[in-house]
Amino acid sequence: MKTLWFITNPKSGTATPAKAEALATVFADRGLVLAGRTAFPDDALPTPEALDSAGVDTAVLFAGDGTINAAVCALAEWHGTILILPGGTMNMLAKHLHGSTDSAAIVAAAVEHGRRTSLPYVDVAGHRAFVGLILGPAATWVRAREMVRAGRLRGLGRAMKHAWQRTFGRGIRLEGVPALKHGAQAVFVRPEADHLDIAAIDARDFRAIARLGWEWVTGDWVAAAEVTQCHVGQFRTRGDKPALALVDGEPIMLEPGSMVRVGMMREIFLTTRAAA
Repeated sequence: MKTLWFITNPKSGTATPAKAEALATVFADRGLVLAGRTAFPDDALPTPEALDSAGVDTAVLFAGDGTINAAVCALAEWHGTILILPGGTMNMLAKHLHGSTDSAAIVAAAVEHGRRTSLPYVDVAGHRAFVGLILGPAATWVRAREMVRAGRLRGLGRAMKHAWQRTFGRGIRLEGVPALKHGAQAVFVRPEADHLDIAAIDARDFRAIARLGWEWVTGDWVAAAEVTQCHVGQFRTRGDKPALALVDGEPIMLEPGSMVRVGMMREIFLTTRAAA
């Protein structure tokens, strides 16, 4: 880890321009060379060829889940390494790779004893979710969530009303997950090395629905109600028309019968945790 390319998203989570500049100073203090910077999405993500031409060995990602997902997918075939720093809201990947949530401490540890590791992902319809895939009517709360995060309250009521109406609908149906009831309002699919960890909420009463919606807008919906969990190798979505889903928080439309399975990235991520 000597020559870096710094990828940030000033609009995501806690990755403010001031914190990005502070990290650039940390790089310099550690004797690291900053060969280039990308402020996504205003700037296009660098290609593997561009990084190689600049002599870069490590791409540093300081952003939220959506930006990290886009950057990792763009660099999936690159032969350098990727260092993920906590620049989002929940920072689940950074916690998994480093434990610590202090970016400066992570950089120092990566210089001293960082090692390569791989990460599993949820593979669905040509997309990869490294944090997780969200299915079901709860995904429609994404518009309200983004409005709250951006501080835009105008139109928030309409967005929440639409999501509320959808949440009281039929729910999601899955094929190949016998442990779950049909019609769950929210299904969170998290990748593990050899299976998919599935958590589902089936909330039908007023209080549970309200709690589900509010937790989804402001934080982590899994904490909103009793959750049914199970493990499977793969499954399919069911239904008669495309449905909204969230891949690492970013919305996509899934066709009925979409296969969901687990995949594994190459060892391109830097971790500062001790080897198991």
